Amino acid sequence: MNLNEGFHVLIIDDGSPDGTASIVKSLFATYSNQLFLEERSGKQGLGTAYIHGFRWALAKGYKYICEMDADFSHDPKDLARLYEACKNGVGVAVGSRYVKGGAVENWPANRIALSKGASVYTRLITWMPVRDPTAGFVCYRREVLDAINLSAIAFSGYAFQIEMKFAAWKLGFKIQEVPITFKDRKLGESKMNKGIVKEGILGVLRLRWNSMFKNYRNKVQNSASYISNTSPFIDKEVILESK
Repeated sequence: MNLNEGFHVLIIDDGSPDGTASIVKSLFATYSNQLFLEERSGKQGLGTAYIHGFRWALAKGYKYICEMDADFSHDPKDLARLYEACKNGVGVAVGSRYVKGGAVENWPANRIALSKGASVYTRLITWMPVRDPTAGFVCYRREVLDAINLSAIAFSGYAFQIEMKFAAWKLGFKIQEVPITFKDRKLGESKMNKGIVKEGILGVLRLRWNSMFKNYRNKVQNSASYISNTSPFIDKEVILESK
């Protein structure tokens, strides 16, 4: 919250048992009109949380919308570089572990192998020119999210990250990868499980199949020029953090 760029922060909380919502509410007075909270009942999935946040940000008129993990695996100081990439004309800026200058710290060997393997697999199947397609540290220009039919995004797990980039790429937006260092969380446990891995493997095949034979571009594109709100756009950035 102390970053000089004046970022606003939205926390998406799905009833976390660790009291996340209460902590956020206790900070409202300190960060008035900068910190926001959206509460949902039950665990509804990573993808639906981000889509909820995207719609909230579009309705509020934000021009730049970032997403990141709330466990400090993503360094908030890197937000400025993602924002600058989008401000300079890129549609989607990806905080990438797997481009020159990117790195991973404190991750076990099996997680690194799974992540890198998923990245290579996704590029081979989809031909999408992104070296870190599963990355969850991303900045979007609002034009990108306006153009995507968010209701047509099929996945709710980590495959959601792949499909959002794939949809933006298929709609003709430029994607730029910005090198970052990803640090494994110090507290809590990863949500990775067999179901998420299965969704990723089958989901990538489904994306490729649909893009070849079912006119995927028309499916994920809003049918008309879409403006979410008649109020003026806010020349600010909002960070979506899923908890």
